[in-house]
Amino acid sequence: MFALSSDPTLMEVLGLLLHLALAGSVTVDVLLKKSDVRAALGWIALAWFSPILGALLYYLFGINRVTRRALRLRRRNAGRAASAGATLGSPDGPFALLEKVSAEVTKEPLTGGNDLTVLEGGDQAYPQMLDAIAGARHAIAMASYIFRNDAAGRQFCDALIAAHRRGVRVRVLLDGVGAGYTYCPPLGRLRRGGVTAALFLHTWLPWRMPFLNMRNHRKLLVVDGALAFVGGINIGSENLSAQTRRRAIRDVHFKVRGPATRAVMDTFAHDWTFTTGEGLDEDCWWPEQASHGQVHVRGVRSGPDADIYKLESILGAALTLAQKRVRIVTPYFLPDTRLQFAMHQACLRGVELQVIMPAMSDQLVMDWAMRGHLRFFRHIKADFFVTPPPFDHTKLCTIDGKWCLIGSSNWDARSFRLNFEFDLECIGDAFAARIDAVIDDRLSRAKPILPDALAAEPVWLRLRNAAARLMMPYL
Repeated sequence: MFALSSDPTLMEVLGLLLHLALAGSVTVDVLLKKSDVRAALGWIALAWFSPILGALLYYLFGINRVTRRALRLRRRNAGRAASAGATLGSPDGPFALLEKVSAEVTKEPLTGGNDLTVLEGGDQAYPQMLDAIAGARHAIAMASYIFRNDAAGRQFCDALIAAHRRGVRVRVLLDGVGAGYTYCPPLGRLRRGGVTAALFLHTWLPWRMPFLNMRNHRKLLVVDGALAFVGGINIGSENLSAQTRRRAIRDVHFKVRGPATRAVMDTFAHDWTFTTGEGLDEDCWWPEQASHGQVHVRGVRSGPDADIYKLESILGAALTLAQKRVRIVTPYFLPDTRLQFAMHQACLRGVELQVIMPAMSDQLVMDWAMRGHLRFFRHIKADFFVTPPPFDHTKLCTIDGKWCLIGSSNWDARSFRLNFEFDLECIGDAFAARIDAVIDDRLSRAKPILPDALAAEPVWLRLRNAAARLMMPYL
């Protein structure tokens, strides 16, 4: 805090008054808007004990300015996914209650008649995505968190530009940070080719920055409103087995046919309108949907706006209702105390819990934080495994061989509360068995990691990992 000398100068007095005004305004804003007590105390302490800097950090990182705007857009677009011809369905058996919880949380329909194809890595996903773009007749909507300016990225740019030149309506949304904040060559390449493209939450005006931590982590592609691709794969050569420049990444994507494609399109349209103000209301974006399979699917949109806490609520309910087995594959595992408690309760009921994560991720600090976090799981009867390189970016969750969640979300605070994410809740024995087979493949190469062993590591390692874990709310 500011400390005045015995004979304060005018600058010292003005500095003190400025500090009191800024810290006071931060305190008022935090008390009125922050629900998490620990976060509120942290921001107030930072504002008072770090003069000027603390208030500046709160202005940049602590204020959520997107919620009100998102609520307005949500009301404007309410019911579009359900009213545009989606085929509604409902599962039988023990997952009817979980389906009811998800319906209440998301306010989105569960659609029957869907077919989902698992695509392992860019080697399988990219050719099918590019073929779909090449075959588009009316409209293409694409969103990606990372879009590299490499061979893979240029191939997608060329395909999108070619589609535009043959008369297809093309809209491309790239994240304002993941795709490059100061320099985004794919954006310029697309625009020079005539494609309408935009950056999500990107501005050079400080007073218009909504929240630097909020990123669009969704990976969506919808072609002619009838074929969609979702999952965890970004656009970059590191997702190809033949890549040479970057560290290879292993991942999973999904091709979706059926009424669930409308939920993917609805999510893109919401993001696009939020970013550009343009509504995608023409019929070419919203064709009637036919049945293509037997999987019941619901789109789960989550993010730090009107959709905050939705994903956590669904996963918490799924863990609570699990009867036999829960399997989680995630590149980053930093669940908060609420999900940790739900896991503990599931294990106490005799539910088998398996968590599979990479032995080494693409972020060193995240690796330290995860090791520090796992020490607090040593009293939970769960089985933890790590997979060897290449880095596995896959995000999967199955419960009792019947229910699964696929998409872009990791098990960390960034995905649960800071990023805009999109997942599909899927109910169906055959598809869940397919996802379990993918998990079995990961498990066949994995090695167990014991929380007790981490707790017995040298003190300096535990201190390093514990310090990294303190950044958990923003990792």
